[in-house]
Amino acid sequence: MTPGQIDLDKGEKFLQENNIRYLLAQFVDIHGAAKTKLVPARCLKDIVKTGAGFAGFAAWGLGMEPHDPDFFGRGDLSTLSIVPWQEGYARIVCNGTVNGEEYEYCSRNVLRKQVARLAERGWTLNTGLEPEFSLLARDENGKIIVAEESDLLDKPCYDYKGLSRQRHYLESMVEALEDAGLDVYQIDHEDGNGQFEINYTYSDALDSADSFVMVRMGAAEIANDHGLICSFMPKPFSNKAGNGMHIHCSITTDGKDNLFQDDNDPNGMGLSDLAKKFMAGLLHHAPALCALSAPTVNSYKRLTVGTSLSGATWAPAYISWGDNNRSSMVRVPYGRIEYRLADGGCNPYLVTAAVIAAGLDGIDRDLDPGQHHNVNHYGQSQEELDEMGIKILPQNLSLACDELEKDTLFREQMGPVVDEFLKIKRMEWVEYMKQVSEWELERYVEFF
Repeated sequence: MTPGQIDLDKGEKFLQENNIRYLLAQFVDIHGAAKTKLVPARCLKDIVKTGAGFAGFAAWGLGMEPHDPDFFGRGDLSTLSIVPWQEGYARIVCNGTVNGEEYEYCSRNVLRKQVARLAERGWTLNTGLEPEFSLLARDENGKIIVAEESDLLDKPCYDYKGLSRQRHYLESMVEALEDAGLDVYQIDHEDGNGQFEINYTYSDALDSADSFVMVRMGAAEIANDHGLICSFMPKPFSNKAGNGMHIHCSITTDGKDNLFQDDNDPNGMGLSDLAKKFMAGLLHHAPALCALSAPTVNSYKRLTVGTSLSGATWAPAYISWGDNNRSSMVRVPYGRIEYRLADGGCNPYLVTAAVIAAGLDGIDRDLDPGQHHNVNHYGQSQEELDEMGIKILPQNLSLACDELEKDTLFREQMGPVVDEFLKIKRMEWVEYMKQVSEWELERYVEFF
């Protein structure tokens, strides 16, 4: 289905024409992981009117206890699409309700609220998401390895052999996602061994987030069918580039004019004053945004300061912006901005909602992004960065959570889901800190 096709009769006709027998009524938990219920296709009306019932306490981050009312996922007909890797199945994305009211812990509702704030001004945020992923396998001992044994180059980005030797999987994934309604226009081998990036056409922020969830669902299941593991884990290997999820942003009015573009920009980047203020909001709130954009303990193995064997980590540890500067947190392709902080493990609804909240704060408070920098921050000393006024992002999840807790904007704009997120992430940090790694054993067991 396409946006705007929200008539129930058309939905039922769509199911009949595509021989759909079952629906996946789908929402995401606070981590952004897809959760579903299997529903016979004849029950479409029930899913749209009442919703599929879930015990909310059984999912992460819905703010519910065992004695609370059920969480109902009410289907959004505009999201109805086939699931090509499961013949006879379709997906419908759900908005969470409790006792018939929209539920404020539902990640999609959080984003819908921020989208509505834009709509009040006559604006639409278009986002183009660029998810990276790693194709992995297990060896005979169960150890996670790069799936293609010959993918060993020190600098493998755009490598033909690395791409070609996984073409059967990549073709299957692209064709399935296109059948599901995504307009995939390119795929490339990225800077890590076994790492790829998929690009599909930008859309409005809510549709883009829905599509990203579909990408993760499809990529993982099709990989499983090929005997592979498709991982969006931010940093699967300590010595290889991590998986980012860059977000290209622009605001339009009436779906036509790009309000972020101004060909008279004195810096030659084609950025309007509105875009600069929006970007200033992202930079101002960057430390707190970090928690939502890089939401796992593993994320910060990607965001460390330093370089890799290939010459760059491609991860933006520095709070700065620049023209075509990929060592900055915000890069400026002409007439739009690229927010580079988010990684493959993020919840796309929460991170996009946070981007809108921060950007609108920058606009409303008339913030200035400061001087742009078109130098390689990876090669600069701390003294040079200090001289330029460039700060470094939080270097672990606990520090990022501290920043999110201090920054009142997100709690005010996104509601109690922020406190729920913090509670769960504090628990994750404690569990992580209790672990003893192989590195520690090798270093310390006979050290003293």
